Amino acid sequence: MNWFGRTKKAPEHSAVSSTTGSRPASSGRAGVARGGGGGGAATTAIQTNTANTVVALRESINTNEKREAHLQKRIDLLNEEAKTKMAKKDKKGALFALKRRKLIETELDKIANIKMTLETQVMNLESAQQNIVTFKVMDAAKGAMADIRKVTDIEKVDDLMDGIKDEMEMADEISNALAQPIDPFMADEDELLAELEELAVEDAEEQLLRPTVTEYPTVPSTKLPTIMNATKEEEEELRLLEAELAGM
Repeated sequence: MNWFGRTKKAPEHSAVSSTTGSRPASSGRAGVARGGGGGGAATTAIQTNTANTVVALRESINTNEKREAHLQKRIDLLNEEAKTKMAKKDKKGALFALKRRKLIETELDKIANIKMTLETQVMNLESAQQNIVTFKVMDAAKGAMADIRKVTDIEKVDDLMDGIKDEMEMADEISNALAQPIDPFMADEDELLAELEELAVEDAEEQLLRPTVTEYPTVPSTKLPTIMNATKEEEEELRLLEAELAGM
């Protein structure tokens, strides 16, 4: 089973493959290219003929546009002529001018239809010519994809992915091996922890057996200050306090 859920097929050897195995892979496409030489020349001739036809159609459209502009000027002149004859009370002449204008307008409608037909033909020919170019490009792209597929065969891709997977697993094993710690005392770690706990207990016992020294505040040795305007009772209390301090 490969990465794509397919079972690898064993290579098949046949008489046909053995006889054609030495033939280059590009010979088939070369034969197609040689066989298609006439088709390429025919395609070029068709494109040249199409281009010439498009040029002729555009020239015909240009000619019809010039004729259309000329007839439009004649219609404008006939309108002026009809107005002039009506002003001169020449009703028959004015009616004749309008009839001639109507005939030219009918011709203008025909020219407009012809121009539309010619434009449609030009559009269709240009589209067909572009289709030929598109077909040739798509055909070349198909051939390129076929050549690429020969290089990147599904079995080759599967073998490549298997190789990449094996190399990644090997790289992980090497990284894990290099990341292992090297400590000569790792095996004696429990013993060292027990020794550390014993040292902590001994330190705690020494702290308990050590005598505690209490420090008292220092008694002043100087004479107490004299209270200004003190009464006899206050002076007596001060002397008693000095005597008490002196006896300590």
